[in-house]
Amino acid sequence: MNGRTVGGQAVVTGAGRGLGRAVAAELARRGYSVCLTDVDGDAARAAAESFGARSAALDVRDEAACVALAEDAARRDGGLAVWVNNAGILPTGPAWTHDAATRRAVMEVNALGAMNGTLAALAVMRAAGRGHVVNVVSLAGLVAAPGEAVYGASKHALLAFSLGTLAELRAAGERAVTISCICPDGIWTPMLHDKLDDAGAAASFTGTLLTPERVARRIGRLVEHPRPVVALPRWRGGLVRLLDAFPRVAMPLAGTMLSLGRAGQRRQARRLAARHTPADG
Repeated sequence: MNGRTVGGQAVVTGAGRGLGRAVAAELARRGYSVCLTDVDGDAARAAAESFGARSAALDVRDEAACVALAEDAARRDGGLAVWVNNAGILPTGPAWTHDAATRRAVMEVNALGAMNGTLAALAVMRAAGRGHVVNVVSLAGLVAAPGEAVYGASKHALLAFSLGTLAELRAAGERAVTISCICPDGIWTPMLHDKLDDAGAAASFTGTLLTPERVARRIGRLVEHPRPVVALPRWRGGLVRLLDAFPRVAMPLAGTMLSLGRAGQRRQARRLAARHTPADG
């Protein structure tokens, strides 16, 4: 099987809105029985009701809750086939502007929370002999982006954990249980909606913003054809890997990158304003 999953249960974290909701809808379209989870249980419930799926309130920082959810999915029809760790938070600005509580929250949600989900899912997947964990990492997990240093640190940690754990699975002879990382560019979701005036978030606007649906479709294909790491778009992944390999070249470009990002923020703001301008007459 080489990690490929066929039907069964799928769990998506952070699915009350944005990318998580789009991923859940895509997996449902592909034939999975999906459970949408979110720390906001009401948001998860409303999203799930829109296409007849299940929902559950879940704080990914709660290891026991992740285990209980994975075990519940394992008992349902087809067992736990897919677990997508999507929940995340994005504080922006220079690293020295964040207090200890903010830094801790970012690491606990983005890194430790995804680790909790991954390990909970792997426990039942390994027992069943199949399954696929997909971790939403971001391009920030491939390169150090100014304005997103703390966020990037959490995503670098998740990438290292995912690939290291995948190597451990293979060393243990596990071939039908796998882990993939999806590293998308900036996505136009609620996470970015309130950051058009935030200079610290400029790095997320340096490219063309992706739609949640485009990323969700790529995750759907990734579930059916596993790869360890996928960047979206691919060319941006290659570019940031090149910059990461040559930090002495990349660092002087930081100011230029932020200028491009701020220009991207202004363009997006103009687009939104144009959509909400009443037509003449």
